[in-house]
Amino acid sequence: MLRFFSKLAAMFLFAGAAVAQTTPQAVGVVVMHGKGGSPTKFVAELASGLEAKGHLVANIEMPWSGNRNYDVDPAAAEAEVDAALDRLRVKGANRLFVAGHSQGGTFALYYGSKHAVDGIISIAPGASTASQVVREKLGGTLEEARKLVAAGKGGETARLQDFEGAKGTYVVVCKPDNYVSWFDPDGAMNLTKSIRAMRPGTPVLLVVPKNDYPGLLKARQANFDALPRNPLTKLYEPDATHTGAPAASHEEISRWMMEVAR
Repeated sequence: MLRFFSKLAAMFLFAGAAVAQTTPQAVGVVVMHGKGGSPTKFVAELASGLEAKGHLVANIEMPWSGNRNYDVDPAAAEAEVDAALDRLRVKGANRLFVAGHSQGGTFALYYGSKHAVDGIISIAPGASTASQVVREKLGGTLEEARKLVAAGKGGETARLQDFEGAKGTYVVVCKPDNYVSWFDPDGAMNLTKSIRAMRPGTPVLLVVPKNDYPGLLKARQANFDALPRNPLTKLYEPDATHTGAPAASHEEISRWMMEVAR
């Protein structure tokens, strides 16, 4: 009889632990903004909405922000996400997700292709360096940066060009070494390459708003179809614009993370 009650108690403890693992408070998510943005702009409502659901959130400033202008390379950016995930673990998260908007959405997929997390949320991913538009707009600047690197000036800041769909081309002041690492067509920001390299065991929530930029809408289905098959991988299409997509998606993102966590 004592053995029976001991087994029963163990079963209740196990069940309790399973429930604890799937509470919103046990789910942590790193949120990354888009090109030229910041944690206080288009992803702010997403971050606060997820926090209101009880999730642990790290809304971090990335190297492509308006303040940082590619001050470090992609490997250092990966380390920043690693550190943010570690902080979430310390706070009690045992299910970990990485979310990003626009350029952050592309980087989220790159990160997911190299690191094991519970899920990736890519919101209106853009800024793929392999895209025809980016190569046409920035190909000359990339060549200029490569020449500066070859001349031994890769560590000296220079005035170089960046491109964003709503703004067009504009100047960023950064080191050519870092610029080349971010804008290499075969590098970290090659969206198609990252999608194809995604770990099959990592589910992806691909968010493409109905009123996104035409080029991103055109690539929507092809990008989704190229993801490795996973029963939890989903395409979500909120009725929103490119910049409004993060705020419009927080309910679905929370629901999906909880589905994956369970």
